[in-house]
Amino acid sequence: MTARSAGGTTQKTINLALQGGGSHGAFAWGVLDRLLDEPDIAFEGLSGTSAGAVNAVVLAHGMMSGGRKGGQKALEDFWRNSSHGGSVWSPMHHVPQVQVPGMEALNAASFAVLDTLTRTFSPYELNPFDVNPLRDLLSGSVDFDGLRERSDIKLFLSATNVRSGRVRVFKTEEVSVDVVMASACLPLLYKAVEIDDQHYWDGGYMGNPVLFPFFYECDSRDVMIVHINPMERHDLPMTAPDILNRINEISFNSSLIEELRAINFVTRLIEEDWLKDDHKTKLKHILVHSLRSDSALENLPVSSKFDVRWSFLTDLRDRGRAETETWLKANRDAIGKHSTADLESQYLGRAGTHPLDGVTKGN
Repeated sequence: MTARSAGGTTQKTINLALQGGGSHGAFAWGVLDRLLDEPDIAFEGLSGTSAGAVNAVVLAHGMMSGGRKGGQKALEDFWRNSSHGGSVWSPMHHVPQVQVPGMEALNAASFAVLDTLTRTFSPYELNPFDVNPLRDLLSGSVDFDGLRERSDIKLFLSATNVRSGRVRVFKTEEVSVDVVMASACLPLLYKAVEIDDQHYWDGGYMGNPVLFPFFYECDSRDVMIVHINPMERHDLPMTAPDILNRINEISFNSSLIEELRAINFVTRLIEEDWLKDDHKTKLKHILVHSLRSDSALENLPVSSKFDVRWSFLTDLRDRGRAETETWLKANRDAIGKHSTADLESQYLGRAGTHPLDGVTKGN
């Protein structure tokens, strides 16, 4: 969506879909930080899961109180604070994250211990008091009361209902520290989060992140997906941790792919004029943009998702800024006009084909 700003420039309004991925969420921090440098790009809605939900509330909080610069400062403050005292993404938060060369081996060893423990004991045994440093960090970083009452950005945070297996999308007026903790609740690490007598796990199982709220709640047609979990990997995983990591990446991307499949189908219906005139206004022509992390993050081991050394987090931030810079140079002018992501070739594996192939118009 485009509009004329007070300064006479054309304002491009987009919705952002932010994936989760532990400390790899610092890559999305870099993406957001770079987008905030652009005064002509505005955000209408933010959909987030896990670390994506964290980035969403921190960004919305910062912009609510300090505009674009406030958003950048809030994100930097959050990620800097998360690097103090150990990983907020793990119950083994007391494991030191010393900023010296060679600590990657210690991080990998710590992760191996954690992985073994969580496959032997449940969080109800391993962490009976449900200690989670992320809760305290969020409570001190975000004015949730203010967000619910005054945020100009629409928030959509996803969590998975443990009993029903369905996604629950919490909107701006429902957002709380419990909601973010539910969205980021990995079931092998933390107890399910209870909200209104229901229990929730990480939203990535059912929506990483969800896109459908943008269709119904937002005016802008442009959706930018900020990936944390690589869609593709060139190397075959051969170690047990790498295999499990790839299984998780595929699982956490599957719900997103299904939504993109539906968007692609509707786009074809609209672009190829398959709709009757009285139905054309009932469907929204979504413009999809994709900021992929495949090449930027493919060299990182799964253990690095718990690594919160400041040097590592700022490296991820810089990778996110660089990827965004490249995207803006190639695609800025497309915002509000057309999609820059080829859904069929990039996500659906059907280059040169589409869902209407073989269907006779009029059936």
